[in-house]
Amino acid sequence: MAARPGARRRRDVRRATREAVASAAGAAAPLRESPSQRQQDPITGALVRRDVLPLLVLHFIAEAPSYGNQLMERIATLTAGVLSVNPNTMYPLLRQLEARGLIRGTWEHPERRTRRFYSLTEAGRAELERLRGEVRPFLRAVRESVERICGELYGPSGSR
Repeated sequence: MAARPGARRRRDVRRATREAVASAAGAAAPLRESPSQRQQDPITGALVRRDVLPLLVLHFIAEAPSYGNQLMERIATLTAGVLSVNPNTMYPLLRQLEARGLIRGTWEHPERRTRRFYSLTEAGRAELERLRGEVRPFLRAVRESVERICGELYGPSGSR
């Protein structure tokens, strides 16, 4: 049975988008990757490698003290599920940020070790600003690449 034209078009758009993002990320100096990150979709892998995840975590913690599951939910909601973070990624990142002195964690109920709320330190605020400046050109390149792909495939109005 032949694939429907709409399904083929969506598959082609996804492939072209992944290739454009991978191309835009090519000049990036990647962070140390875990085996699971190397197997990720090029879009989400590039977002993780380019410090977008730490930037989002610091950004949300700057707004209000947050805990790991809350951060994972907020990132998934913000990105409409494109960047889905699992606990095996989030909690090591939170421990790393805490060890670097960028965030401070406190237990909601210290005697029961329930949720650990993280707040931003002064060093974390400085790192947040640094990352904002560093990541912005990459995010712009991704946005422009996706807009060009949509424009090519669907015409000028298709990129909106």
